Amino acid sequence: MRREGTNSQSVEMTDVLCDYCHTAWTLDRPMIEGHQGACICGSCLRIAYCSVKLSAQNDAAAGEPSKCVMCLEERTDACFRSPAFSDALICERCIVMAAKALARDPESNWTLPTDEAST
Repeated sequence: MRREGTNSQSVEMTDVLCDYCHTAWTLDRPMIEGHQGACICGSCLRIAYCSVKLSAQNDAAAGEPSKCVMCLEERTDACFRSPAFSDALICERCIVMAAKALARDPESNWTLPTDEAST
């Protein structure tokens, strides 16, 4: 997401906000972008990955498809909902794709969470 009032012709790093915690992008806070400017920071991605992939939690409404902020699709797989912003959901597919992509980026210094790291 973009900070309110952002000049679309001159987007600064600090204009880019995580959709899940609304924290600005900085050099020490890696971000990954989904569709139409949706973003998730490395910290929120770690929480989402640990919740959905490692702990098998699902914040989706029972039996109801949920719209993922990152891919904009109605999904029936497990998802993570931001505890602070209830409209910010990310589906399991996007969690996995974002985690793999961020882990491959050497500049992000982000590592894929493991069972040992989540306890």
